[in-house]
Amino acid sequence: MYYITWFLQFTTLLLGSMGFILLGGRALKAISAEFTGDSTPRLQWFIAATGAVYFAFAYFVPTISAMRNWLATSAALTVTFDVALLAVLVKDGRSTSKQTDYTIHGTAQEKVFNALGAVAAILVCNTSGLLPEIQSTLRKPSVSNMRRALALQYTVGAAAYYGISVAGYWAYGAAASEYLPNQLGGPRWASILINATAFLQSIVSQHLFTVPIHEAMDTRLQRLDEGMFSRHNMARRLVARGVLFGVNVFVTALFPFMGDFVNLFGSFALFPLTFIFPSMVVLKVKLISSNMDC
Repeated sequence: MYYITWFLQFTTLLLGSMGFILLGGRALKAISAEFTGDSTPRLQWFIAATGAVYFAFAYFVPTISAMRNWLATSAALTVTFDVALLAVLVKDGRSTSKQTDYTIHGTAQEKVFNALGAVAAILVCNTSGLLPEIQSTLRKPSVSNMRRALALQYTVGAAAYYGISVAGYWAYGAAASEYLPNQLGGPRWASILINATAFLQSIVSQHLFTVPIHEAMDTRLQRLDEGMFSRHNMARRLVARGVLFGVNVFVTALFPFMGDFVNLFGSFALFPLTFIFPSMVVLKVKLISSNMDC
């Protein structure tokens, strides 16, 4: 069970990193398109640039405890993105001059596949409660703090996620893009702002999901009796981070459907991690406690 959990967790983290690299690349390409028009370079170039930025952040912010100075910035970027995107979606929805098509198109097989992809995307997105859950354990009582943090995430946070999704479908109907900023009809500065905040916020978000892998590699490769910024540890960290992001960028640029694959496989990995294994742990603990009482 330990090895199965380890495999599923680290596979999910790697796929999450690739998904964020793809998101950052799309955001950078959308910004570039506002200035260059049809002469925008291929998406693979922006994926490589995103990977380089992620690598630099992971190198100079090596641990999860070092992220505390970036959490407020991440929250501000998230709120800015949500408010700006929602405002443009409402504007586009009200100003549309043609009849919006809400019909679900495609064959029966395509509809089933798209439905499974949508469920997978919902499961992956709902793991965002990880950050407030981790933060809440830093102050006692940790259990009640975790419950409050998760309750906030799955009320206010879920309202923001689903609110934007519903607004996007209302504004564009069946033609809604999987990356809504690509479809906005608002002013140019709004599109640049939305894509810029999406890219900047993804830097912090992806680091949260990949930092367990980084710290596992650091434990194996670095000298634990020296500081994180000693010459030896910085050299080892440079190689470890470079190899990890090099592979992730290469795989993400190689497969254009990586986003769908991340959602589909991620849902299969997250389902047992989120629902099955925790339930098994609770039942095991209760069984041990009942045996001790007897």
